[in-house]
Amino acid sequence: MYYKRSILCAALAAATMGLNAQKPVKAPAGGKAISNELIGIFFEDINNSADGGLYAELIQNGAFEFSPVERDGWGPGTAWRITRPGHSTGYIQPRMDNPVHANNATYMRLHCERANQYYDYTGWTGFGIQNDGFDGISVKAGEKYDFSAFMRNVKGDAKQVRVVLIEPVKGWPPKDPKLLAETTFDVSNGDWKKFEAVLTPNADCKQAALQILVLTKGDMDVDVVSLMPEDTYKGHGLRKDLAQALADLHPKFLRFPGGCVVHGGGDGFWNTYRWKTTIGPKEQRRQLKNTWGYHQSVGLGYFEYFQFCEDLGMEPLPILPAGVSCQGANGGWGMKDQAQDAAPMSEMDEWAQDALDLIEWANGDPATSKWAKMRAEAGHPKPFNLKYVGIGNEERISPEFAERFKYIYNKVHAAYPDIKIVGTAGVDSHPYSKLDWEKGWKVADETGIPLLDEHYYEPRDYFLKSRQYDSYPRDRKTKVYLGEYASKDKKLIDALAEGLYLLHVERNGDVVAMTSYAPLLARKNGTQWNPDLIYFDNERTYLTCSYYVQQLFGQSSGNYYYGDCVKFEGDAADAIQPMEGVHYGQSVVLNTKTRQLFVKLVNASADAKKANINLSRFGIKKQATKTTLAGQPNDENNFDAQPIAPKKEQIKAQKKFTLDLAPYSMVMLQYQL
Repeated sequence: MYYKRSILCAALAAATMGLNAQKPVKAPAGGKAISNELIGIFFEDINNSADGGLYAELIQNGAFEFSPVERDGWGPGTAWRITRPGHSTGYIQPRMDNPVHANNATYMRLHCERANQYYDYTGWTGFGIQNDGFDGISVKAGEKYDFSAFMRNVKGDAKQVRVVLIEPVKGWPPKDPKLLAETTFDVSNGDWKKFEAVLTPNADCKQAALQILVLTKGDMDVDVVSLMPEDTYKGHGLRKDLAQALADLHPKFLRFPGGCVVHGGGDGFWNTYRWKTTIGPKEQRRQLKNTWGYHQSVGLGYFEYFQFCEDLGMEPLPILPAGVSCQGANGGWGMKDQAQDAAPMSEMDEWAQDALDLIEWANGDPATSKWAKMRAEAGHPKPFNLKYVGIGNEERISPEFAERFKYIYNKVHAAYPDIKIVGTAGVDSHPYSKLDWEKGWKVADETGIPLLDEHYYEPRDYFLKSRQYDSYPRDRKTKVYLGEYASKDKKLIDALAEGLYLLHVERNGDVVAMTSYAPLLARKNGTQWNPDLIYFDNERTYLTCSYYVQQLFGQSSGNYYYGDCVKFEGDAADAIQPMEGVHYGQSVVLNTKTRQLFVKLVNASADAKKANINLSRFGIKKQATKTTLAGQPNDENNFDAQPIAPKKEQIKAQKKFTLDLAPYSMVMLQYQL
C-alpha cells in the first residue's frame, strides 16, 4: 500500500511540477511593461520575391498574361518559346475571345500543321511550347510535381497532347533532350477543361524545362499552365526553405501585400491592389503589373497570406488602399513633389466597403456572411481572427488623403470597434524628416487610431546614434509601428547598428508596439532594392547579417523590460545604454508567459567592453544558452560566401557576473525561470 501511495504521490508531484512550469511567472519589481509583438515581418512583392520566390509555382507566365504595359517587349508569349521537334510545324496565336475567366482573359492557341516525325535521327516529335521557369526549373529525383493546365480542342480531331519535363541538351547537331518525366492527355472537343497529372523526375536537374506538345493536326487552346512541387511549406504552396527561414525569425505578425504595391506604386488607380481579385481559384484571379517593373500573378494572394500567418502563428496585418494614389505616379519616385490623385468622395463607400468586407471574409460566419462563405469554400471554414487592418502606405499626408483616411477609419471603427486600425505617417517619416511626419501624427491624434506606421531607410550612423523614441510623448493614445526600416548596407556593422537601435526600441516598447525590417526577400538577378534581409536563387537561401540580428530579437520577445540589470564599466552609475551617440548597449527582457529571461548586448565599436550583469531579482535556473554573432565590421553574407552566423553554447547560469563583449559583436543570454 505504501509503495502504491508513493507512486501516486510521485505522479501527482510530477504533474504539479508540469503545471507549475506552464504558469506565467510574476514580473519582479523594476520592470516596465512593453509590447510583446515588437518583431514581425513585412512581405512586399519586390525583388521578384513572390513569383519565382516564396510562391512555389515553377512556371513563369503560365496564364499568358504578361504585357508590354509591364515592360517594353513583353507579351503573352514572354517566358515561352516554340518547340517543334521532329521538324513538326505550326504557329501560336494569343487570343482573348471566350477565355477561361474574364479576369484571366489571355490564352494561347496552338496551331499544329505537321506533328509527324520527319527525320529518324531524333525520336522527339510534336509541335508546342516550352517554358524554362525562372532561370530554369529546379527539380529533384523522386519528388512529385503537380502539373495542371486548361485545354480545349478547337479545330480538327481530338488532340493527343504530350507533356514532358526535360533537361535540354545544347550543342550541334540537335540531340534529344534528356527525358525526366512525361504524361499524355486526350483533349476532345468541347469547352475548357482542366487537365492534371503528377510528374516525378527520374533525375535531379537545376535547369529543367516543361514542354507541351500537340501530336495531332489542328488547333488547340491552352491556359493557366502550372507546375507546383507537392512538397511545399505545410502543404500550402509556399517554397519550403524560404518559408522556413521566415519561420525561424519567430515573427509575431506579417504585414502584406506592401508597400507601394498596395496602391499600384507609380501607375495610378487602374493598378491598385484590390484584395477581392486575389482570392478564389487561381484561374479567376486578376493578375497585375507589379510596381517594381515585372508581373504579379497573385497566385500568392490574400488567402495564402492569411494561411501563412496561421501556419507561423503570426497576426495578419493586411494593408488596404486609402482611395489616394501614390504620389510617385506618372513615372516618378520623387515622393515629395509628384502628383497625387484622389478618388471622388462620392466613390469612397466602395473603398470603405473593401475594408469592411475583408473583415467579414476573415472573421465572419459562413452561415450568415457571403464573404465568409467564400473563405470556407476555399478550405478554411474557421475564422482567421483578424485583429489589425492598415489603411494607406506612405501617401503624402495631403488634405485629400486625411479626408479619405478618416472616412474609411470612421466606417470601419463604427462597424468593428475591436479592429485595430493602422495609419501611415507618410514617406521618410521620422522627426528629422520635413516631409509628412508631423502631418501624419496630427491625423493620428485627431482620430485616436491605435497605431501609426513610420518608415525610414538611413545610413548606419543614424541607427548607431539616434535614440528618437526616448523623446516621444508617453501619453499618446496612438502607438508607433515602425513598419519599414533598414541601414543602407548589409555589412556586419550595419546589422549591429540595427541591433543597437532595436535595443533602444525595446527600451521604448511602451511607445513602439511593432517593428518590421524591409525589404524581406530578394531574388538573385532580379533585385530592384538593396539591402534586403534574405537573398535566394532556385536552390539556396542566403541569410544576411541583419537576418541573424532580427532572428535574435524575434527569439527573445517579452512583455517586461529591465534597464538596470547591466552596467558597462566606465559608464556613469545612472547610465542606461544604449544612449545617444554611444555604440554599445544592452536590454533585459522578461517573457512572463514562457518564463524566459533574455539579456542582449551589442557592441558596434572597435573596443572590447566589460558588462557587469546582475540578475539577482530573477529566479533563474542553473543552465543558460549563450548566442554570439561576431566578426569584422565589413564582413557580409552574400552569394559567394557566408562568413557570419550565430554560435550557440550552453553555459552555467550565474546571477552576478562580468561578461567580456568583443568588438563588433552581439551576445544574447537566454535563461529559464
